[in-house]
Formats: sequence, C-alpha cells, structure tokens
Amino acid sequence: MTPRKPSKEPFSDWRSGSTVKGILEAIRRETRGLDRPLRIMEVCGTHTMTLYRSGLKPLLREAGVVMISGPGCPVCITPDYYHEAIIDLVTSNNNILIATFGDLTRVPTARGSLQTTVPSAGSEIRIVYSPEEALELAQKNPGKEVIFFGAGFETTIPAIAFTVKRAASENLKNFSLLAALWLIPPALKAILQSGQVAIDGFIYPGHVSVIIGQQAYRFVAEEFRTPGAIAGFEPADVLLGILSVVRQIKQGRPEVANEYRRVVQVEGNPVALALMAEMLEPYHADWRGLGHIKNSGLRLKPCWQALDAVRKFDLALQPGKSLQSSCRCGEVLKGLLEPVDCPLFGRVCNPDHPLGPCMVSYEGACLIEYKYSSGAKKK
Repeated sequence: MTPRKPSKEPFSDWRSGSTVKGILEAIRRETRGLDRPLRIMEVCGTHTMTLYRSGLKPLLREAGVVMISGPGCPVCITPDYYHEAIIDLVTSNNNILIATFGDLTRVPTARGSLQTTVPSAGSEIRIVYSPEEALELAQKNPGKEVIFFGAGFETTIPAIAFTVKRAASENLKNFSLLAALWLIPPALKAILQSGQVAIDGFIYPGHVSVIIGQQAYRFVAEEFRTPGAIAGFEPADVLLGILSVVRQIKQGRPEVANEYRRVVQVEGNPVALALMAEMLEPYHADWRGLGHIKNSGLRLKPCWQALDAVRKFDLALQPGKSLQSSCRCGEVLKGLLEPVDCPLFGRVCNPDHPLGPCMVSYEGACLIEYKYSSGAKKK
C-alpha cells in the first residue's frame, strides 16, 4: 500500500494569501478611526526579512501601521574596534587562526575588513558555521592559537558558552573566545529612555524569547506603558503579533503577549539560562548607533579567563579612529532612519561594496531592503 502524502506543507496555512488577507483586514478594522498611523518596532532582523520578503511592509502601511526596524542584528551593532583588534592580532602574530561567521569577515572598518586582511606567516582566517567548528579547528591544529570571534544575542549565546565549557573540560589550551555578546532587553530600555524614536509598540524576537522567556520584557509594559508581543517568523505569525499590539494600544492595556506559544515558554529555557549565568557576567557595553548601554553585554567570568581572548592576548577593545564615511547604519539600527533615506544606499553602498554592517549582514536592514525592495533597481 502506497503511503498517503501529507495534504499540505508544514505551516502552509501560516503563509497562505487567504490567512494573511484575513489578519490584515482585522488590523485595518482595529486602526480605522485612529488619527495617525501606529509605529511598531520589530526588534529582530528575521522579522524584518519576513516583512520584506512577504511584501507585508507596504500593506501594513496601508492598514495604518508603520513598521520600524530595530537593533536586531548582532553583526550590525558590534563596534568596529572588535574587528580592528582581531585584524591587529592576526596581522602581527604568527600561527593565529581566527574562526568566525562569514558576515563578520565583511564588515568594513578603518583597518579594512577581515576578508581583505593579509595574515602574518602561519596565521589564517576561517569561516565557520557554528562555535563547535571552531573547537574542532583547535583540536586539529594544536600548533596554532585558535580564537573564535563570536557575535550574537541570547539565541546563540548558550551554544557559545557551552563550547567554551567543552574546551575547558578537554583542557584545550590553544582555544579562546572573543565575545561580542549582546542582550536585547537593555537595548530596548535604552531606546525607550532616549525618547528619540516615537514607538507605540514592539514585536519581540521569537528566537531570543525562546531563551529568555516572556517575563524578560515586563518592564516595557509596566515601566514604559508600551505594548508588545512575541511573534514567530511566518507571515501570519508576525501579523498576529502586530494585531495583538494594535489591540493593546486601542484598549490602553499594555502587556507582553505571547503569540509564539508553540515555541516560547513563559520562563524561557532554564537550562540555557543557567549555563549563561554559570559562564558569563554582564558589563556596560557599546552598541553601534545606541552608544553605551548599562549591563547590555556579556563576557566570560574571571574564572574562565584562560579562555578569554581579550585577557589572553591583551586585546585593546577601545574606540579608535572611525571609518570616514557617510554611512547612516547607526541611525538605521536605532529606528531613526529608513535604509532608503541614507544618501549612500543603493548608489555607492550595495552588497558587493558595503560601506557599513547594515549592508553586510543577512539580518541587516539595509541588505534586506536592497534585496527585497527598491535597492537592487538602483544598481
């Protein structure tokens, strides 16, 4: 007997035109009669991708909702001086192996990029797809110092921390981490406290929320009286999150709604959170565009300092001479500017010749705008 094929692809209803139109119409009904469009920030770069790829951004604008991209790209918000410290290290020392994610190699700085850097004798730069691959490189290259340059939010931080713990348990003395690890809730607080961006509500990142849970955003509703909803990544997921935020605004009852309950638990992932607490400590960190934010970064605790590249190689993580450019990436990350409003966008700045990290990373608002909207036509 021939097995019967599934009648639908998984989540096909979440992508169907009829489902999307139905939720859009519900949003229109809720915004009807309002005296101005509502401004909602999607914090996650993957949500930005969904909005553009599905053609939802202009449809939402017609429905009375303006979506604003936030600082949801870890590569984009990492300051240049992290890249410059690694470039200095690999160009002035022999037998250094830098392992990092592909988009981190293309970020332009005053010292160039990792992609264009010429390493010293016996040194090299490798693109990896996971921190575990960096660990394997250390195992296979005992004669080289292997440094994993890892940038990420709460989504990837537990995996990075686990890799460092494994390196310690295996007594891998030639492995270390340059941690560019960032926390989303402090960045949201900084945006709200700045008062520079008019925001009526937030769409919270689904992947990050799997780790930190629902309660991590309570201060946004309670302290700042700003509505928000956790959303998944299918078109209908994002629209349901927006519909929830719109209804909260109309009712004057801000909360943290969970529209991604099939994945996100109220308490988050206790195992991942415990691992982060064991390995890492918060510190006051610099974000591109947002500036110095209290307790917004994570670094290895002193007891793991043998695996901390900053301590091991005495790296100078200090602001230096900035790349001279009219790139407005910092303002895009803060929600002050649309990518198309940057004078460089699509003209001299494009994916083949990026002048800022927002045009480099797959989660960068400029690259997403270029790929799915008007940018490619300007090439």
